[in-house]
Amino acid sequence: MMMKLSELLENLTYHCTADAGELEIAGVAYDSRKVVPGGLFVCLRGEKADGHKFIPQAVQAGAAAIVVEEMPKEPVEAVIISVADSREALAYLSAAWFGYPARKMTMIGVTGTKGKTTTTHMVKKILEEAGHKVGMIGTIGAFIGEQKLPVQNTTPESYELHRLFAQMLEEGCDHVVMEVSSQGLKQRRTAGILFRYAAFLNISPDHIGAGEHADFEEYMACKKMLFSQADRTVVNIDAEHWEEITADAKDRITVSAVGEADFCGSGIEKIWEPGLLGTRFTLSGRAQGLVTLNMPGRFNVENALTAIAITADIGIGTECIVKALAEVSVKGRTQVLREASGSSTFLIDYAHNALSMESLLETLKEYEPKRLICCFGGGGNKPKQRRYDMGLVAGKYAQLTVLTMDNPRYESMDAINADIIRGLNVYGGKYLVIDDRAEAIRYLLDHCGSGDMVALIGKGHEEYQEVNGVKFPFSEEKVVAEYLAKK
Repeated sequence: MMMKLSELLENLTYHCTADAGELEIAGVAYDSRKVVPGGLFVCLRGEKADGHKFIPQAVQAGAAAIVVEEMPKEPVEAVIISVADSREALAYLSAAWFGYPARKMTMIGVTGTKGKTTTTHMVKKILEEAGHKVGMIGTIGAFIGEQKLPVQNTTPESYELHRLFAQMLEEGCDHVVMEVSSQGLKQRRTAGILFRYAAFLNISPDHIGAGEHADFEEYMACKKMLFSQADRTVVNIDAEHWEEITADAKDRITVSAVGEADFCGSGIEKIWEPGLLGTRFTLSGRAQGLVTLNMPGRFNVENALTAIAITADIGIGTECIVKALAEVSVKGRTQVLREASGSSTFLIDYAHNALSMESLLETLKEYEPKRLICCFGGGGNKPKQRRYDMGLVAGKYAQLTVLTMDNPRYESMDAINADIIRGLNVYGGKYLVIDDRAEAIRYLLDHCGSGDMVALIGKGHEEYQEVNGVKFPFSEEKVVAEYLAKK
C-alpha cells in the first residue's frame, strides 16, 4: 500500500522542509524498529523514551519522512514535518492511512472512573440482540463480534485504534463501542474521531501521580475533552462534577437512578439466589419497563441506564434492550462463579483501588450476608498509600480478609502486606495471610459456608500474575473449577 504524503497531511497544521506533493509513503510508524523503506516515522515523547532520539535509526531503516515537534540538530536525509503535537498528528495520520474507517461506523465512546467496561459490554450486547455486528475496545481487549484481539491499553495508541477500526469495518461491523480513558484523551489517541455518542458515567480522584495526571483538575480536564468531539452526550446526573465535565456537550441525554431525567431507574430491588447476585429496577422516562440485571449494586443500575439511553436513542426497542440486559455478564466485574454457588457465593471483581473496592464491598454488604469475606493483595511498585487505603476499606466492611498475591512485580510480599495490614488495623479487621493465591482460594472454598459471600478482588479479567518482570499464567476461574472438580 502506498499513499501520497500530501493526502496523509491533509488535516494537519504543519511546516515541511520540502514540497510534500507527490512523495509516496509506504507506511506509518511511531516505533523506529517498525519503519519500512519509504515510510513515515512519527516522533512521540513518552515517559520513558523520546522518539526524537531514534531519528537516526528511522533514517537508517529507510524513512522518507519524519514528523517532529522539534527540528533535528543535524541534517537528515528525509523530509521533516514539524508539528505542535506529534501525538495528535499521529491520530490524524493514522486515520488517513487506514481510509478514515471510524467515519463509516457509528462510534460510541464511554468514559468514567468506574464502570466503563461494564457499560460497553451492555451496549454491545443490546446492539447484537438487535442484529448489529459490533466492535468493542477496552480494558479486557478488542472484540470483533466474539473474536478477541489483545490490546496494550484501555484506549490503544491512535495507530492501533484506526487499524482496529479498519479491521472491524472490513469484517462487517456497523457500530463500535469503546472505553475512552483519561490517559488516552491526554495523549490525544482519539483526536479527530467524531463520536455519535459519548457517555459520562462518573468521576472521582484516581490515576493521579507520576506518569498519569498531575492533579484532579487535570484529570477532569482530560475527561472533558471527549465531549467536544461528540454529536450527543449521555450523562449520569447522579455523578459529581457532571455539569463541569459535560459543559462542552452539544446535545445532552440525561440518566438518573434517584431523580428526574430522560431515562430514570427507580424501585431498585436486590436479587440473591444460588448462582445469581443481581438487581431489578423500574425504567421510566423516554422508555418504560422492568429491567433485571445479573449484577449487583446501584452503580450497575447507572451503567445500565447509560446503555439504555444510548441504544434507545439509536432506535432499539425496549423489549430487545430488556432481554439483552437480563443476559449480559462481564468477565471479572462482579462475576459470580456459578460452579462455586453451593451454600456460599463466590465472585470475582477487578476492584484494584480503595474507591472501587469500597463501592463493591458496600454494595455486597447491602445483601446482608452472614459473613462478607474478601481476598486480595496489593500491586507492587504502586503507591503505598493505595495499599493502605485498600486495607482500610477491607477492615471497615469485611468480617475476614485473606491477604494474598496480586501482581507483586519487583516488591516483596511482606512489604506489600505490611502496608495493607496498617490499614486493616485501623478498624481491627480480622485477617489471614496466604501468599499463594490459588492456595488462598482453595482455603476459602473449604472454609466458607451457608450465607457467606466471598469477593476475590483485584485480578478480575486478568489471567496472569506479574512477579519480577515475568507474567505467569493464573486464572481464578480455573483454580475454582479445577479444585471443585476434584472434590
